[in-house]
Amino acid sequence: MGQKRKPVAAEPTVLPVEPPRKRSLLKRIGEPVEAENGTEKRWRNKEKVLILCSRRITFRYRHLMVDMTGLLPHSKRDVKVQCKDNKAATLNELIDLKGCTSCLLFECRKKKDLYMWLSKSPTGPSAKFLVSGVHTMAELKLTGNHLKGSRPLLTFSADFDESPHLQILKELLTQVYTTPKDHRKAKPFYDHVFAFSVVDNHIWFRNYQISAVKSSTEKLDKIDKAHLENMTLIEKKTMKYAKKIKAKQRRRTHIGANQVAPDDLAHVFDEEDE
Repeated sequence: MGQKRKPVAAEPTVLPVEPPRKRSLLKRIGEPVEAENGTEKRWRNKEKVLILCSRRITFRYRHLMVDMTGLLPHSKRDVKVQCKDNKAATLNELIDLKGCTSCLLFECRKKKDLYMWLSKSPTGPSAKFLVSGVHTMAELKLTGNHLKGSRPLLTFSADFDESPHLQILKELLTQVYTTPKDHRKAKPFYDHVFAFSVVDNHIWFRNYQISAVKSSTEKLDKIDKAHLENMTLIEKKTMKYAKKIKAKQRRRTHIGANQVAPDDLAHVFDEEDE
């Protein structure tokens, strides 16, 4: 038998350590990164929102959370979370595991009050809202029919530029509610508007559909093309007999166009009877 080869000790490989990811409220951090050919890379929005709720939430607030998930195609759902002691550490861990950058937490207390946490991970900032005047999509009527997954237009009232804390909230709401371009679940259409307004120290959120109203000239063009002189109007009383009337008219027209020639032997038997 041949001799066994001596095991060769492999040299340890040193993997490059990537710097930790930096996230903040600003859209660009540091200097722009240059590509291999020397040109500047285009910044791409990779915003993802984690939407979850606390335990013991009521059905009304749960439906509100489902409606909010439908309005944000770049969101992800997670199970109910129980975070009393260290809420920030628990949420940051969940956000990192899901690969998201921000969080929407619906927290219900005593099955009465609903608090919505809006935060950026991991360094903040975060905002806490007391939600009031809740109306879900199941309760409303004439809610519109905008395309699901389309990108919204965001509008803010002029009050957001008056104080510093409202400016921070405006930037926070803009980053969370703006659907990133070329997102795999989003559609490249703008057919609804998210309106944020400040009234009586309350931030009101509204969702409006953009519908194109047809002008009167377009309607007149359609009427002119219909050739009104060739149309026949039927009274309301004879509406249910319209098919019978048309059938009789067609029969009369057919008989008038295809008249039968008179027969010479038609009156032969009449003379015999006399």
